[in-house]
Amino acid sequence: MRMCANWYRSQRLFLWALLLLKTERLSIFAARISRHAQRPCRAYHVAVCWQRHRALIHHPSEFSLTTYHYLGRSGLKVSRLALGTMMFGGPTDEATSHAIIARAKSQGINFIDTADVYQKGRTEEVVGRALQHDRHDWVLATKFANPLGAGPNRGGTSRKWIVEAVEGSLRRLGTDYIDLLYFHRADFDAPLGEAVRAIGDLIRAGKLRYFGVSNFRGWRIAEVAHLADAEGIDRPIASQPLYNLVNRTAEAEQLPAAAAYGLGVVSYSPLARGVLTAKYDNGVAPDPESRAARADKRLLETEWRPESIAIARQIRDYLAARGISPTDFAVAWVLNNQLITSAIAGPRTLEQWEGYVRALDYRITPEDEALVDRLVAAGHPSTPGFTDPGHPVEGRVPHVAAAPQAL
Repeated sequence: MRMCANWYRSQRLFLWALLLLKTERLSIFAARISRHAQRPCRAYHVAVCWQRHRALIHHPSEFSLTTYHYLGRSGLKVSRLALGTMMFGGPTDEATSHAIIARAKSQGINFIDTADVYQKGRTEEVVGRALQHDRHDWVLATKFANPLGAGPNRGGTSRKWIVEAVEGSLRRLGTDYIDLLYFHRADFDAPLGEAVRAIGDLIRAGKLRYFGVSNFRGWRIAEVAHLADAEGIDRPIASQPLYNLVNRTAEAEQLPAAAAYGLGVVSYSPLARGVLTAKYDNGVAPDPESRAARADKRLLETEWRPESIAIARQIRDYLAARGISPTDFAVAWVLNNQLITSAIAGPRTLEQWEGYVRALDYRITPEDEALVDRLVAAGHPSTPGFTDPGHPVEGRVPHVAAAPQAL
């Protein structure tokens, strides 16, 4: 009787799925469901498999401050916007930082993102003090691997540094556990297996709940997933790539790899470090309060490109007649990608934060998508041949110094 009920349940699930499937990839998945549903003993498992697959796909109609999605194939639910804190404790003073965090929580945001290197550790301290009375209401994410201080072992992904970095973050954040710990970057000179084993030990010790990767290429996402399987720990649940409409490089391999290996995607820099606000113009001195005027290193070596600035102005002109702000458009465009779970919004002021939130009210149209496709080819940056010097291409000179690892 139970097998029969499961068989009928899987048939209903299959018919429901057909109404939603709009891509060839998911149609293939539906065909697989149909074949397996003919075997009653597998019906329940097929239903679970479909639900887990669909959890990685997010529809534009689901934009809401109080809509939460599972992060990858985990049971952890996060808001569509994650509060990015890189400016806190630096350009954004502590009082303003706390006001932004309180406002975000009141609006339904439950996901906050920081890193050990932000403002040389001060950001984690500011965030920790803000969360001290409602820590358990937040999904708290931080990162390790970038250098923090002098010395050959004050960064990277060795077991020594991972343990020390986590202990330091716990101390600065004033908490006894981290919900989500990211590799901030790949360390090609260190064995990834050593890092995964260290992460596993910290999870078993109760200091971490989950882990993820940031700025990992597709093949590294695959490698870390296989190593986690080999170590008997859960795979990473999130990938954090740079992704915006003037740098679509992540579409080529990072986003598909994350989907294939069950990772949610928490993208960063939806405004291209401020370029997509259209506040800059080629040949015109930037506003004294802007990141460009402050000679922000990462902006100047990445998004500060004539092509990106020109595209931002074109989009601004396209939106002007409709009364839509470039910020609304840029953030909504990122969230319109069905493989994006959450987008990190990193404000400097409370006003900037409210601008990010307003973006959830805008719905990208087919005409909008067509415009972006004309301006920037899918899977490419706005500038032909551009490569972020912080994450160089390794296709000609071997970059891996450590011994190869079995998958």
